[in-house]
Amino acid sequence: MERPLILVTNDDGVTAPGIRALIEIAKGFGEVYVVAPDSPQSGMGHAVTINSTLFCDEIEVDEDVKEYACSGTPVDCVKLAVSQILPRKPDLCISGINHGSNSSVNVIYSGTMSAAVEAGIEGIPAIGFSLCDFAYNADFKAGEEFIKTIIDQVLKHKLPKGVVLNVNIPKLKEHEIKGIKVCRQADAKWEEKFDKREDPRGRTYYWMSGEFKNLDKGEDTDERALEEGYVSVVPVRYDLTAHHFLPDLRNWDL
Repeated sequence: MERPLILVTNDDGVTAPGIRALIEIAKGFGEVYVVAPDSPQSGMGHAVTINSTLFCDEIEVDEDVKEYACSGTPVDCVKLAVSQILPRKPDLCISGINHGSNSSVNVIYSGTMSAAVEAGIEGIPAIGFSLCDFAYNADFKAGEEFIKTIIDQVLKHKLPKGVVLNVNIPKLKEHEIKGIKVCRQADAKWEEKFDKREDPRGRTYYWMSGEFKNLDKGEDTDERALEEGYVSVVPVRYDLTAHHFLPDLRNWDL
């Protein structure tokens, strides 16, 4: 039987330790192609490049894998991979492993998850993996067996059209992680602060910082699962329609 074709991408750049760890895992499941940004693209969300040219150069990092470094965003990488680079439609797209959490509201800003969502739009089963550790040399080994389990299950069961998985791994040692929990996205937000400064030429600029606020006390959320030492798995869809509000909205005098 033909081995599954797996597209690997990320938003931290093609040489980031997180994607190198994910590539090694993916090689155990099928034929791997890598199309990832040539530089960090964190926080790009679902941005696409429309006002400049795109470059996508083949590189040689792992002799067992076809790899390409793209000058665009994570979403650009998926679009180019499907349209121009892959020999056929992939059986799976995996994005990550992100350096840092993409739980709760972070899924909106995440380039890692936007790449997975773009694959979902193309009808490709997709998973975004993130480790809740922003350090460059984070311990990606700790989540390896859980990542393998999730990939195996997605390849076996597929995913409904338009649904992708958002997977977050707590910052713990391997023996400390309790297991996997299927969750909903927590109701949380960032409270931004802007430090107003002035450059040597007198021009005002701003430096953004912020504090993460979890407003959700539910026991079935991704934030709660991570706090309790579990890998969180949230099914995400790109259909942003507020279906529950449609009946009320139709009764408005519009």
